[in-house]
Amino acid sequence: MQNKLKLIFVYNADSGISNAIKDCLHKLLRPKTYPCKLCDLTYGVFSERKRWKRFRKENNVKMVFLHADEFYGQYRSKFLPKFEFPIVLIQQAQDLEIFIDKPTMNGCRDLDEFISLVESRLGNYELAEKTKAPKRALEN
Repeated sequence: MQNKLKLIFVYNADSGISNAIKDCLHKLLRPKTYPCKLCDLTYGVFSERKRWKRFRKENNVKMVFLHADEFYGQYRSKFLPKFEFPIVLIQQAQDLEIFIDKPTMNGCRDLDEFISLVESRLGNYELAEKTKAPKRALEN
């Protein structure tokens, strides 16, 4: 079931080398005011955290990572709600919904807590799929 799901992690940062340098300096000089908890949890100052990288590789759910500008470039729609970043969305077929919102993510104290949250919520989706009643063919 989980291989039909896609998690979309959206950073509260824009793409590009100049933005990466600016973000790196912000993390170094004023880490407590850095505005992207997703970046903070999953990346050190210069590279992806080993524990996070291992979690991503060992998980069978497709995960996509986008900066805010990349997300809007790919998913722009007048019907799409305005999201507050960082955020994790879940996509099933064409449906896109909030998986972990900004306040919940900001409440995670560390990477282990964030990984546990992702695993727990994925488990809830798997359980919900297993308990859905099978669709019945319409009778003529």
